[in-house]
Amino acid sequence: MPEVHFEVRWPSGLTRRYYSPSTIVHEHLKAGASYDVKDFLERTGTALNAASERVRAKFGYTCSSAMDTLAQIQETAETEQATAQVVVLAMK
Repeated sequence: MPEVHFEVRWPSGLTRRYYSPSTIVHEHLKAGASYDVKDFLERTGTALNAASERVRAKFGYTCSSAMDTLAQIQETAETEQATAQVVVLAMK
């Protein structure tokens, strides 16, 4: 499956690179776009769960890496203000 790495800048200035096992993340995030933390959490949750399900459909098991990525995003989001902006810097 084609994978996607997406880099974001959190409101605190922290820059992180994340992994999706599927290109479906392109349906939920756009490079150069800004999302408030709450919206970013919802979008990445939807995208990464769908990506994991695509892996299940193809290989018969979910993608633990997608769930690890989602957990990392959720952990970082806990330290940010819900209305502050997360910027998607790149999607490769």
